[in-house]
Amino acid sequence: MIKYKNGKLNIENVGINEIASEIGTPFYCYSYDKILDQYRKLADALSKSNVSIYFAVKANSNLSIIKTLANEGAGADVVSLGELKRCLLADLDSKKIVFSGVGKTSEEIAEALKQDIFQINVESEAELITINEVAGSLGKVANIGLRVNPDVDAKTHEKITTGMKENKFGVDLKDAPIFFSKASALSNISLKSLAVHIGSQLTELSPYRKAYGKVAEMTLHLRNSGYDIHHLDLGGGLGIPYSDESSADLNSFNEIITDTVGGLDCKLSVEPGRYLVGEAGILVTRVIYIKQGEQKKFVIVDAAMNDLIRPTLYDGFHDIVPISEETIASTKSLTDLVGPICESGDYFAQDRMLPDVSQNDLLAIKCAGAYGAAMASNYNSRPLIPEVLVRDNAFSVVRERQSFEEMIQKEKLADWLL
Repeated sequence: MIKYKNGKLNIENVGINEIASEIGTPFYCYSYDKILDQYRKLADALSKSNVSIYFAVKANSNLSIIKTLANEGAGADVVSLGELKRCLLADLDSKKIVFSGVGKTSEEIAEALKQDIFQINVESEAELITINEVAGSLGKVANIGLRVNPDVDAKTHEKITTGMKENKFGVDLKDAPIFFSKASALSNISLKSLAVHIGSQLTELSPYRKAYGKVAEMTLHLRNSGYDIHHLDLGGGLGIPYSDESSADLNSFNEIITDTVGGLDCKLSVEPGRYLVGEAGILVTRVIYIKQGEQKKFVIVDAAMNDLIRPTLYDGFHDIVPISEETIASTKSLTDLVGPICESGDYFAQDRMLPDVSQNDLLAIKCAGAYGAAMASNYNSRPLIPEVLVRDNAFSVVRERQSFEEMIQKEKLADWLL
């Protein structure tokens, strides 16, 4: 769905050159069919275990992406009031929304309850008390899940692992019975679910088996203690092949779910984000300058770390390809692909053997559909760049390029400076 046709890189049946000529660079571009393909493959694999899919909106919160997946039957996992409101704007059924995160405010909790979302995942006793108080003030009973921390190493980057004791997420698994006991005494709480999420970008699936096995044991223990557990939220984290990683084996993932929690007679759900949208997107950028250093070449492009922060934040690898296929065959040189921001961390690739390119050439940074535009900023007063969704031979700008005036409109001079 992202491939060369007649010597030029296309997304589906639209040439990247065509889009760049119309809207300029840099921009994000997503394949509608690739998103559907990823969702359908996962849904098919998990249908054997009757597992529901909730899209982790933090991966890509564009309204058109949320709507695309909602139309396929996906729910949503949100971590802020803004994400919740985005889902509602995309006409996603509120009863298919799970609200996660360690720091939900009273305002966010109240809005979630007013919208009758499916579940709020609670991560501390203090949050449990707040939810009970907010629910009581609204005359509601909050349907919540307890996020447990199973102390399982997901073998992923330290900044995206979430299931170890030293991480901020969830409550210690062994303390779940104490938590259920406290929740049972609260009149505006209904706690009948366990939730777990051990990290992101998992292509090796064995940590899931260990974590889900622990959750299964705790589910049985809680039931033996008289608590009703009818839903298990199994989290997300399925990875994608950024470089030489293997794709996650979906049938093996389903087998792990079946073997560990499949016999518990619980509603089951997972919350993938990156897996659904990551490979569907590219960041398109134009070469501004080429500078030859003593030991390597610096290719300076018009995109920057404020557009895609993964390489400097997570040491994230992204394959980089020219829009023109003939450039692939050119001589390769040791290269740093960098942006114009005044930070040494402003790079997309370091010490990489890349094809020799020329000024004004277009490049595509691959696997940028997740945690790209969603994590973008206005650092260096750089306006946010467009997002484009392609379907077959048509494309639509689903987020316009931000103007300087739009970026600055909420700022004003202090009264004493006027």
